[in-house]
Order: sequence, then structure tokens, then C-alpha cells
Amino acid sequence: MVRICGFVLALLVFARPTLADDPKFKSVDIGQGVTLHYAEEGKGVTVIFVHGSLSDYGYWRDQVPEFAKHYRAIAYSRRYNFPNSNAPVDGYSAVTDSDDLVAFIKKLHLGRVYVVGHSYGALTALFLETRHPELLRAVVLAEPPAVSLLQHISPPNMEKGAAMYADIQKNMVAPMQQAFAAGQTDHGIGIFIDYVFARPQAWETMSADDRKDVLRNAQEWNVMLPKGTLFPEISPDAVRAIRVPTLILSGGKSYPFLAVIDDQIQKDIRGSRNVVFPDAGHQMWYKHPDECRDLTEEFFAKHKR
Repeated sequence: MVRICGFVLALLVFARPTLADDPKFKSVDIGQGVTLHYAEEGKGVTVIFVHGSLSDYGYWRDQVPEFAKHYRAIAYSRRYNFPNSNAPVDGYSAVTDSDDLVAFIKKLHLGRVYVVGHSYGALTALFLETRHPELLRAVVLAEPPAVSLLQHISPPNMEKGAAMYADIQKNMVAPMQQAFAAGQTDHGIGIFIDYVFARPQAWETMSADDRKDVLRNAQEWNVMLPKGTLFPEISPDAVRAIRVPTLILSGGKSYPFLAVIDDQIQKDIRGSRNVVFPDAGHQMWYKHPDECRDLTEEFFAKHKR
């Protein structure tokens, strides 16, 4: 478990034990030479859990058996996360991940599913809502970094959103792209960690074991940042057109730009609800695991069709 100053390393980061030694651990060829590993448990309507960046399906280790009491619970690793070993492609982003999820759902003949996404996994789920709503019963989004929406924030936060977007591009995305293009994985991750914690050398002061845990899932950024897109554009009109029932979970102590994005998504998706955990950061699923699960299952129960 990765921690800095007692707080869980957040935004798109969290290292967890894997489920690879579990008998429920499986893999599936979704086509075009891509194989995804996953763990599943339970029966009934399917709930798919999508992890964030620099993480893997083990992020949901504690939730899978609990949801399996009422659902067929599946946690999978996105294309370039442990233990997958898929070939690099140009143009990789959350859009690619959403296409992979479509193929995954169809390959396993899951029908219409529930999806729970955290961070970059929530961005993957948000793209899925705009592109393939026919596959979805309901979706839970935990702070998707839909950064492009910061350019389209409604008043009174319009100028604030624009400033946040410019700062992210200048001081996080551009330097990360330069570092990863030069093959400097460690430095690239350090730029990200230092930015989100607003503290120089936050990455360098982590223990060697913690850094190793994070680097295990660095392949997605090795592929994405030189020739792909970290935060792909998502159309505000496409978000406003979403009719999939959507619950948004937020941490009151998370990074400010995520709160602005969550608020805008809640305004844009008709009928959506935003629940904020005042004492939680980006890792509300670890700070309040039972509460998040109860809210999610209650929400799913209202949307059985």
C-alpha cells in the first residue's frame, strides 16, 4: 500500500495486492491481439469494476467478494496494467479502454451491465456512457479526470475551470509527455506525483518499495504519453446527452479540479446524483468502503432494468 505522510497516494494511483493466485482469476482474448486478465465471483447481473491508472484489478480486491453476494462481480485490468502484456499501439487513451470494455462485455456475453469506475477507470466508464449506453444499466463514477470539461465549466466557476485546465496542461501533462517520450518513466511519474500533491520531491521521498509498487503499472503511461492522450477530449454535448442512470462519488478533501469536474458532470447528466464524502480524499472507496458499497447497491437496486 502506497502512502505519503499518512495519506493514501491518490488521483490515478494506488498499488494493491493482486488476485493472480485466486482460482477465480481468468483471462480472455477480446480480439485484435488483446488479452485482458480479470477475477470474477458470484452470479446474476454483472457488475464490472474499472481501476484507475498506475493500478490494476487488485484495487477492487475487497469489494469483489462483497458485491458477489448479490451480483456477478468482475474486476479486470485495463490493457497495459498488471498482469497484462499487450503490444503497444499509437493513440492509446481512455477511449481505447472504453472500446476494450465493450469488447470484453460482448466476448463474455454479459448483456447489459452495471459499471463502477474509479479515477481513470471512471473516465473510461464515462466514455462508455457516451458511446455505448445500450450496454449499461447504471454507472457509478468516482472522480473521473475528464480534464477537457474544465474548458466548459458553467458560471460561476467558468474562469476557475479554464485556469485549472491551463495549469494542468502546462505544469503536468506537457512535462510528463516530454519525460515519457525520452524514456524517463521514473521522472515522468515524479512530475505527476509532485503536481497532484503540490509538493516538490514528493515522489523522491517515497520508499523504494512504494515506488516499485507504482512502477509495476507504469506501462500504460509508457504507451500512452509518447503517442497517445492522457486526458482525451470528451464533448460536453455528449455528456449532456447521457441518459444512463449515473451516481457520482466525490471526496471532500480530494484535488480541487476533480470537484469542479464532478460538479459539472452532475449538472450535465440529467437525473444524476453527486455524493460527497467530506472527510475523504480521492480514495473514498478505501476511506468509506461499506458506505460506498451500500450507496452503490442501493442505486443499482433502483435501476434493475
